Amino acid sequence: MQRRLESLFIVLLLFCGSAALAHAAERAPATHGFTLGQVLAYPFPLGLSASTAGNRIAWVLDLNGVRNVWVAQGPDFKPRQVTRFTQDDGQEITQLTFAPDGDELVFVRGGDHDANWEDKLVPDPSSAPAEPKVMLWVVDVQGGTARALTEGDAPALSSTGRLAYVKDHQVWTAPLAASGKDQARRLFFDRGKDGDLQWSPDGRRLAFVSSRDDHAFIGVYTDDSTPLTYLAPSTGIDGMPRWSSDGTRVAFTRREGNGGPPRPLLELVPQPWSIMFANVDTGAATTVWQSPDTLVGSYPRTAGGANLHWASADARLTFLADLDGWPHLYSIPAQGGKPLLLTPGEFMVEDVVLARDGHSLIYSANTGTTKDDIDRRHLFEVPVTRAQPVALTSGTAIQTSPMVAGADAIAYIEAGPQRPPLVALMHGHGADQRMLQADVLPRDYPTAQLVVPQAVVFTAADGTQVHGQLFRSKDAAARQPGVIFVHGGPPRQMLLGWHYMDYYSNSYAVNQYLATHGFTVLSVNYRLGIGHGHAFHHPPHAGRAGASEYQDVVAGAKFLQAVPGVDATRIGIWGGSYGGYLTALALARNSDIFKAGVDMHGLHDLSRDIGGGAAKALSRYEQGEYQQALKVAWESSPDAAMASWKSPVLLIQGDDDRNVHFDQMVDVVPRLRKHGVPFEEMVLPNEIHGFLRHASWLQADTATVDFLQRKLGVSPAR
Repeated sequence: MQRRLESLFIVLLLFCGSAALAHAAERAPATHGFTLGQVLAYPFPLGLSASTAGNRIAWVLDLNGVRNVWVAQGPDFKPRQVTRFTQDDGQEITQLTFAPDGDELVFVRGGDHDANWEDKLVPDPSSAPAEPKVMLWVVDVQGGTARALTEGDAPALSSTGRLAYVKDHQVWTAPLAASGKDQARRLFFDRGKDGDLQWSPDGRRLAFVSSRDDHAFIGVYTDDSTPLTYLAPSTGIDGMPRWSSDGTRVAFTRREGNGGPPRPLLELVPQPWSIMFANVDTGAATTVWQSPDTLVGSYPRTAGGANLHWASADARLTFLADLDGWPHLYSIPAQGGKPLLLTPGEFMVEDVVLARDGHSLIYSANTGTTKDDIDRRHLFEVPVTRAQPVALTSGTAIQTSPMVAGADAIAYIEAGPQRPPLVALMHGHGADQRMLQADVLPRDYPTAQLVVPQAVVFTAADGTQVHGQLFRSKDAAARQPGVIFVHGGPPRQMLLGWHYMDYYSNSYAVNQYLATHGFTVLSVNYRLGIGHGHAFHHPPHAGRAGASEYQDVVAGAKFLQAVPGVDATRIGIWGGSYGGYLTALALARNSDIFKAGVDMHGLHDLSRDIGGGAAKALSRYEQGEYQQALKVAWESSPDAAMASWKSPVLLIQGDDDRNVHFDQMVDVVPRLRKHGVPFEEMVLPNEIHGFLRHASWLQADTATVDFLQRKLGVSPAR
């Protein structure tokens, strides 16, 4: 009982202290140029969307946790705010979907759309007394008014303006017009869990994915009197339905179902897949392409998955695959044949959209003519019939998330090393590039005072080359401590500028603050991350199969120790999610190198979920190498090295985390206490994995900076 009271006292003390620190971070004068509150006050655009016809775009702007929808219309594309939310309430806005004429816009407010598993309750990070719901909203784009429509998610609007959406894993519909009462109804019954709704071009039929745990079908709904059609049903997992422009065929991907003997847990094995299309009237399917049964032939695990599109008036299908060891775009005749590599080279393709004429693809990639572009993103366009990419952007800025905004307009997100992301627009092939909200940054935002990170490369113990970004101020003092930052995911890549994900923009801002307030920071792009090819993304013996990526973290620390002006005896580490796991692993295995760390929602025992859970694995006679995998996963965990963990740690997590189970933090605390490891903990009630409130980020980031300053001997700004 006494221990529980002491622990509660510590938690309350830390919570109150961190809240006070967060308040001070917002209000305190900046003797080092700017405060943490200032650098975290950047506006962040996300969810950029475009109408299928006309020239309208929409996006969400998150300003200190207050999220609102903005729209712009050609030819001038002057931004207009069309919602009036005023609170940092943690209700995300996602899935902006235009009606065909662009006059109405549907979006989703609430929920957690980046979760690894479902929860019946909607996130309530502001601890509001009223239970929040995931709601569909509709905006009158011309009038600039918005209203709640009905409870639901995943909206899809047909060419005739008909709305379909998902509620309780079933497909529902509701009229867009205000009627004074909710006229929502279930559109049809399907025994699967439905998603990925796709209307036919004429708006008469709806294709959807019917997920059934170990297999999945592509279903087609026509009307209330016509039975559902399932396209070439099999034991496979079908997904990504895409209509041909004439509405007679649906292309889709197929992967193997979750059957057969247990898959190896300690070695990488091919996961082949295929591209098919089916006749909607008969349900009969044709295999257009089958991947090779090789590791690089496995289903792609980068942004957008297969990125399947009909192109060139339905004559070709385009897709993304790792066939040459990099995530690249391919084109294949719709009747089948040999895929044509459209984007050759040692770089990764992301963010793929089809041009309106269907004859080219627009995408982002980490390549270009500027030195170190492998740690940036630029935009390109490539015809679907030949490998002739054309660069649309270049330089030291970062461009992502392209959207076709009109006959010759492309909207996108642009950021720089010092300037946070903003919505941008270009015409033609890169002409007239401009920011749409250049004045949205606060007047006191410390843009000019931020560090321009330097690209560095170092070598891990097994010879693997590892990239990183070094943050060191020009006026840095001699013998200042160093800090390693490790991203989460792990399929992520930190860049030479502000990140296109909100979670990692926060990390970038914190690293900027640390680098201008007494630290030298090295962000390590360890193996398992993206941007450096299939082999780097899928290394052997990584994660719970051996933690081979930890070599890269140690190599980064040794590189940082050798940077002139860095005190090699004062190296810290911080990261979130998988970065939290690597932080804990570093402190447990190498307290001789890492003298303090901040572990945000990290993993501490990788054996907990091995093979889909112990009960599932042990219920089968065939267990494969389950017992050996369990042992290796444990040995790859921070908990296994607790006896050598000496350095202090700050643990931070929301207890409604839907990506890393909160029991990972609950489990490690008594272990730390038993072994006498100095620790502090911060629990954010009702917060999820990627904190939904700006106040939560400010509180956690302030505690992170304060902890590293105290433990590594840096005087805080006053």
